Amino acid sequence: MKHVVFYESADDVASKAQAHFAAHSAHYQEFAGRGDLLMIGTFGDPRSEGAMAVFTSRKAAEEFAAGDPFVLNGVVRNWYIREWNEVLTGP
Repeated sequence: MKHVVFYESADDVASKAQAHFAAHSAHYQEFAGRGDLLMIGTFGDPRSEGAMAVFTSRKAAEEFAAGDPFVLNGVVRNWYIREWNEVLTGP
């Protein structure tokens, strides 16, 4: 079982994201380095569609979102976690 964090972007995401991207990147690199974060990225139109990240545990997903500079600085309007039953891995 994986856990997916979904982010809903704030209305002014374009103006806020750049100022906090370096801290956000360092934050997700830490989780990736620990092996807790498997994938992260935006959807086609981040402003209207947001972003998602896939984690190995709910605990890691909650910890990530709670401490993410994008969340703490209003780049993200709302976030939530869903459990995901991955059935196909790799080629």
